[in-house]
Amino acid sequence: MNAVNMNEFSAAQLAGFIDHTLLRADATQAQIERLCAEAREHKFFSVCVNGAWVAAARHFLDGSDVKVVGTIGFPLGAMASDVKRYETEVAVDDGAHEVDVVMSLARLKAGEDKFVLRELLDVVEAADERTVKVILETCLLTDEEKIRACKLAMESGAHFVKTSTGFGSAGATVDDVKLLRETVGPKFGVKASGGIRDAQTALAMIEAGATRIGTSSGVAILKGLAAAH
Repeated sequence: MNAVNMNEFSAAQLAGFIDHTLLRADATQAQIERLCAEAREHKFFSVCVNGAWVAAARHFLDGSDVKVVGTIGFPLGAMASDVKRYETEVAVDDGAHEVDVVMSLARLKAGEDKFVLRELLDVVEAADERTVKVILETCLLTDEEKIRACKLAMESGAHFVKTSTGFGSAGATVDDVKLLRETVGPKFGVKASGGIRDAQTALAMIEAGATRIGTSSGVAILKGLAAAH
């Protein structure tokens, strides 16, 4: 994508990149309902919620074009592979259109690539042709590990790599998004998430190669873009 100019990028265009996110442990059903109402109003691409709220989000968004994303193995990625597969099956049954799964980071760092791939293949299969985004938690990985993680995600049949859970020591960076984009090529999805709270940062991530933005600040981002015009 060419250089992004805030004055040339509309709020409607930016909204179409955003997974409007609420993943806090203390999120209530009332807050999920508000999240979904905001997503309807601003025409965000999706809402991203923990598994317990997938069915509720699907209900609150009934009749809209907004997708529901459920998280899998969130936020540590350190549960058994069978649990991630079952969690994916439940999310699908509850109405998720997409799933964001945390990679088994310790296995990746230990060089157990076959284990990581097998787990991702199971999640992709359980997702039953729905979009699967693989969360890498880039702040915990070396560049070499990020590249390996991207290649495993692509081999698994997943559709996106995603920078961060938002619960790590750091979130998305422009350099990481560029590295992921260079690794996966032009057609694979890259989701930037973690610490994206204003329009300028969101647009910088898109310019770097992100095709989706995960943020809990979607409304503020769109207001910031409107104010800059």
